[in-house]
Amino acid sequence: MFCGITPEPETSAQNPDEVTVHDLKKALADPKLGIKVIDVREPDEYQIAHIDGVPLVPLSTLAQRFTELDPNQQYYIHCKSGVRSMKALKFLREQGFKYLKNVKGGISAWADEIDPHVPKY
Repeated sequence: MFCGITPEPETSAQNPDEVTVHDLKKALADPKLGIKVIDVREPDEYQIAHIDGVPLVPLSTLAQRFTELDPNQQYYIHCKSGVRSMKALKFLREQGFKYLKNVKGGISAWADEIDPHVPKY
């Protein structure tokens, strides 16, 4: 009945494990939210483009390094476009992590929607 209202809930209902880059921006801007962010891209990609203050934990090393992370901490996970971060989310869930969100669109969406100074590759 209300035009334009239905699509947004359908999108969020499709994948409750995802947040937008706008949600990511809020999490980074407000430490009181208690959300930590990790980047699961590779070091060469991180050198090209990254978000200041976001630590790198490459997906290729996550199986060896996940014990460095707190399983009770809330994390937003991002990569280039959202594929590897979703793999990281699924892996961490299998290790008992509960509070995880994948950043839809990754750093590419960040460059498009939040900070056009971040290089795209």
